[in-house]
Amino acid sequence: MAEDKKPGLDAAYALKTPDENRALYAGWAESYDESFAAAMDFVMPGHVVRIFSGLGGTGPVLDAGAGTGQVAAAFAPQGLRDIDAVDLSPEMLDVAGGKGLYRQRIVADLTQPLPLESGIYNGVVSSGTFTHGHVGPEALDELMRVAARGAVFVLTIKTEHFEERGFDAKFAGLNEAIRDFTKVSLPIYGPAATGPHRNDEGLVVSFRKV
Repeated sequence: MAEDKKPGLDAAYALKTPDENRALYAGWAESYDESFAAAMDFVMPGHVVRIFSGLGGTGPVLDAGAGTGQVAAAFAPQGLRDIDAVDLSPEMLDVAGGKGLYRQRIVADLTQPLPLESGIYNGVVSSGTFTHGHVGPEALDELMRVAARGAVFVLTIKTEHFEERGFDAKFAGLNEAIRDFTKVSLPIYGPAATGPHRNDEGLVVSFRKV
């Protein structure tokens, strides 16, 4: 049962349903920053922010699957403050809220219609969300809807999911709706990481909405 899983990276990679996600992160939220992000030297949020900034991305930005606010924390030194967070876990968003990094926090399932107006974001970012089994390429439809024309997207995708879950086909289908598509493999964790996942890499894709 999902409720019996011990919070950790292996349990996160094994998630398959929204209910499993809610159960895992409800119990992991308070210790997530220390037991995972710091312990594993989680550097992927920094990659996302670096690429977004390099592409000239501006706010307002939607952080999809924001968790405890790792991406917003990476944006903080640049002074970008008009960032909204959306996540399935209210407990994770509560932790993020305590950091004062988000304009608003929205509890929602990315695989369902989002309670947001169309075309309101100049940027959409995500780190560590498209690694879970229940969040597939179908979530891109809503993210595209809420993005303005010219919006910069920077998203991380678990490498083996890119073809297995159909992300490659999805981006091919979006060909006329996006431009400047790039895909790069980067380390998920820094030199302080330990354990069997310490050398894992993930894909970072970027593009602009036409």
